[in-house]
Amino acid sequence: QVQLVESGGGLVQTGGSLRLSCAASGRSFSSYAMGWFRQGPGKEREFVAAISRSDGTTKYADAVKGRFTISRDNAKNTVYLQMNSLKPEDTAVYYCAAAITATIPITPLRYNYWGQGTQVTASS
Repeated sequence: QVQLVESGGGLVQTGGSLRLSCAASGRSFSSYAMGWFRQGPGKEREFVAAISRSDGTTKYADAVKGRFTISRDNAKNTVYLQMNSLKPEDTAVYYCAAAITATIPITPLRYNYWGQGTQVTASS
């Protein structure tokens, strides 16, 4: 079992930055691929970014490529999402997720554990 707790969300002006953190409790954090998803008002949950469990390979949604960076610190059992140049369309609840896999899944169904989410609002 893994418990995930997100933090770092908030209100920011268009063009601003935020850094989300996701702290994991439980064993073997380094056994999990980690992902970030988001769900905007009236929208389905969508993939944002993911990172492999060991070698740091990453994947990004086209909408955030070049603006967002996912990273992890296995010694601290934490995954991060650095978000720069935020746009109003980035407004959503952001969720952290863990997958027991050596791959880097981009679909929600592949993830085994989820956090409760943190609100990010980018306002003009």
